[in-house]
Amino acid sequence: MLNIFARESVSRVTDPIGRWLVARGLSPNVVTLGGSAAAIACAVWFLPRGQLFLGSALITACVLLDLIDGAMARAQGGGTKFGAVLDATCDRIVDGAVYCSLMWFSFAHGDKPTAFAGCIVIVGAEVISYVKARAEASGLNADGGIAERAERFIIALVGAGFQDLGVPHLLPIAMWILAALVVVTIVQRVLKVRRQV
Repeated sequence: MLNIFARESVSRVTDPIGRWLVARGLSPNVVTLGGSAAAIACAVWFLPRGQLFLGSALITACVLLDLIDGAMARAQGGGTKFGAVLDATCDRIVDGAVYCSLMWFSFAHGDKPTAFAGCIVIVGAEVISYVKARAEASGLNADGGIAERAERFIIALVGAGFQDLGVPHLLPIAMWILAALVVVTIVQRVLKVRRQV
């Protein structure tokens, strides 16, 4: 949903950065790999150790690089097919690292219900992406839904970060809201495909 409403505003910031990096000979694929590796490292190092605010802040900074690689691809006249596959693959790995790390933290602190919600979120996030990919492979469109990747990260990382700052029970609340929203998003995308056929 944020992709629709915020894309133009974000592009005004990221496109000049993308052009600047391309002019210096940097490849979008290098930025994709570097940002993803940094996000994964921050997730698996900080979140399970209970450093939720620091981890969330650093992951957010790393994930913002995902916007830069797209701007760089546009600056080069459009991305490559390999770049698109690499970007999507890295996104799924980062998603898994973040949600698994939050599940690990929850298990370590005896919060099995929140860890279970995390299981729903991680599986749901992968299915949301799969529905889109499979629809596109069939010549259909399955974009949209109430909880795309940006919304999922905002809810999870805000919940984790602010719980670490002393707001009680915010991570469990965030994870259960996400669990519900990913199910709704899957249904929305499948119904969108159904209407097209």
